[in-house]
Amino acid sequence: MSTPATEIKDVAAPVYVYELPVRIWHWITAPSILVLAVTGFLIADPLWPQVDGEPSQHYLMGDIRTIHFAAAYILAIGFIGRIYWAIVGNKYAREIFMPPFWQREWRQNFVQTIRWYLFLERDSGRKVGHNPLAQSAMFLMFVLGVTFQIITGFAMYGEGAGSWSHALFTSWVIPLFGDSEDVHTAHHLGMWYLLIFVMVHIYIALREDIMSRQTMISTMINGWRFFKDKQN
Repeated sequence: MSTPATEIKDVAAPVYVYELPVRIWHWITAPSILVLAVTGFLIADPLWPQVDGEPSQHYLMGDIRTIHFAAAYILAIGFIGRIYWAIVGNKYAREIFMPPFWQREWRQNFVQTIRWYLFLERDSGRKVGHNPLAQSAMFLMFVLGVTFQIITGFAMYGEGAGSWSHALFTSWVIPLFGDSEDVHTAHHLGMWYLLIFVMVHIYIALREDIMSRQTMISTMINGWRFFKDKQN
């Protein structure tokens, strides 16, 4: 069997994988999703604390909505920047947007990676960028999930804010789903879809950093992928 394209044979030198813009985007996006999830829960199930004084002195839910909107802008602008860097950056910057499903070697490596995660393979193989399963998950769950959340989120935002978001999203997204309540429901489910991805992503990153033949978490900090041994 030929060596999969994502493996390097007899090379143990570190490889510069994640460029600075990709790393900055990753560490900005992570807290943005967390903030959006927490504030989104509170918006869906508002807090109604018993407080004294004039109503004008208390704007808790308004502040929560403002934080949610600010995090949404950060996520959306960062995602647009990430798409741009996928075009101008190195080949690893494009992996999550263009999994090469059509390549036979990629599909073989995909099966081998699944076997590795199921503890049916003793050797993870040496991977430089994302392995095929990670590419698939990043594209199907993260890229498509974030795109869906941005579209539905700004469609709801445009109902109150108007202007550009209403013209770009609200005008066609709301009728497409049926009504505003259906968009709210879809957006809420989309949040759970992303949260499932985040939990799996963290687990896999920790598992790979401990059990695989290459660094994982530190690579998203310094950009370099180091290999723990030589390939036989």
